[in-house]
Amino acid sequence: MTNEHFLWEISKKPVPYPFALSRMQDIAQKIRAANTQERVWLLEHPPLYTSGTSARPEDLFNPHNYPTYDAGRGGQWTYHGPGQRIAYLMLDLQKPHGTIPPRDLRAYVHGLEAWVIRTLATFGLKGECRENRVGVWVVDPRTGLEEKIAAIGVRVSRWVSWHGISINLRPNMADFEGIVPCGIKEYGVTSFEKLGLNVTQPQLDAALVANWQPVFGSQPTPFTELEAE
Repeated sequence: MTNEHFLWEISKKPVPYPFALSRMQDIAQKIRAANTQERVWLLEHPPLYTSGTSARPEDLFNPHNYPTYDAGRGGQWTYHGPGQRIAYLMLDLQKPHGTIPPRDLRAYVHGLEAWVIRTLATFGLKGECRENRVGVWVVDPRTGLEEKIAAIGVRVSRWVSWHGISINLRPNMADFEGIVPCGIKEYGVTSFEKLGLNVTQPQLDAALVANWQPVFGSQPTPFTELEAE
C-alpha cells in the first residue's frame, strides 16, 4: 500500500457516450506517453446501449430506439443510463497498483471485481463472482434469484486500461429488457433500489473511494468536477 495520491474526477451531468470514448482514448494515449496522470472518472450516461467485441446482433431489441454504440471493449451488450454509477479507469498497467501486479490483465479484472465486492459490502450486500459469467452478482433474499448488480468491461491498449465498471443504483430496470445483458439469458439484472436499499449516489461514490486503496494501493484525491459537455 502507498500514500501516493491518485486523481479522481466526477461529472455531475450525464455524459454523451461519444465524448466519453474520445476522452478516454485521448487520456490513455497521454498516459502511455507519460504526459498526464492515471485516473478514475465517475459519471452517468443518458440511456443507450453499447456493444462489446463479442456482441451478437440478435441480442439487441431496443424498443425505445435508444442510441447504440460500438464500445470497443470486451464483452457483449450493455445498457447505460441515469441511476447507474459508471467508473472509467485509465491506468498504466505496466506498473503495479496495490494488489495488482504489472502486466497481468486477469489480476486487473479480479481487482475490479474485488473493489466492487468490497463496495457492496459497505451496504450489507454480498457480491460474488461466477466462473464464465463476467460481473458481480448478488442473491435477492426475497426471491432467492441470483442477478447481476455490476458489469465489468475493459479495454487495454499497449498496457493502458480504459472503460471499467458500472453499478446499478436505481436505473430504469425496464431498459435492460432492450438487450440480452452481457449475452446471458438465464439470469436477470438487479439494483440497489430493486433490492430495497435506499442508497444515494454520493453514498455509493464515498464507498467506492473508501474501498479503492485496499485493492489498488493509492490514496484518492478529492474529486475534480468536470464541466458538462
